[in-house]
Amino acid sequence: MKRRIEDGARSMGIALPASAAEKMAAFHRMLTLANERMNLTAIVEPERAVGLHYLDSLAPLRFGLVGEGVSLIDLGTGAGFPGVPLLLARPSLRVTLADSLKKRLLFIENALKELGLEAELVHARAEDLGQNPQYRERFDLACARAVASGPTLLEYLLPLVRLGGKAVCWKGPSLEGERIEGAARVLGGVAQEPRGYEIPGFCLGHRLLVCQKQAITPAKYPRKAGIPAKNPLE
Repeated sequence: MKRRIEDGARSMGIALPASAAEKMAAFHRMLTLANERMNLTAIVEPERAVGLHYLDSLAPLRFGLVGEGVSLIDLGTGAGFPGVPLLLARPSLRVTLADSLKKRLLFIENALKELGLEAELVHARAEDLGQNPQYRERFDLACARAVASGPTLLEYLLPLVRLGGKAVCWKGPSLEGERIEGAARVLGGVAQEPRGYEIPGFCLGHRLLVCQKQAITPAKYPRKAGIPAKNPLE
């Protein structure tokens, strides 16, 4: 698995520190073991996990979207993606991992201790976190690798991004039909041209939706729990 990660990252134009791939493989062993006791991920087979978890999480590095030492929040981190692979690839990052399910964060906390890494772990819903003064407009980057529409993800992420920072969403071909420009504008952002990329061995048409924060997000966003998904901004 270590070699697959190294070769895949190299083919995507991503440079990794010497120990990063080895630590990702170790993290995956912990994830596979924990997954026998709790439902953390449906993808545990090493070859698929390399592409769909680890290389996919690293995609922003290909485009220079994650600078050294920046503050990054991974919203809805689940089993730790994309935040943990990004931290392993760029140990200088100041990473916050947020999720609404406590058991996922407990797994990640224990795994990071085993790997000798630190990250802030936050148990909260996205809508509540965006209204929390401790986290609102604090981060250089806010990321989400979630199954939700672009406008919904931007409503979760942009309130957490400082002026001049970026929101980054992992999307597939469905992004073509999503109306994101209006939502970005309402939330104080400007949507950039999506970055398309391929994962070696997978033909999925993945894209990164990137939105630059240019104005303060109005205080009413994000709206109350459930509303951003039921009634996305246009």
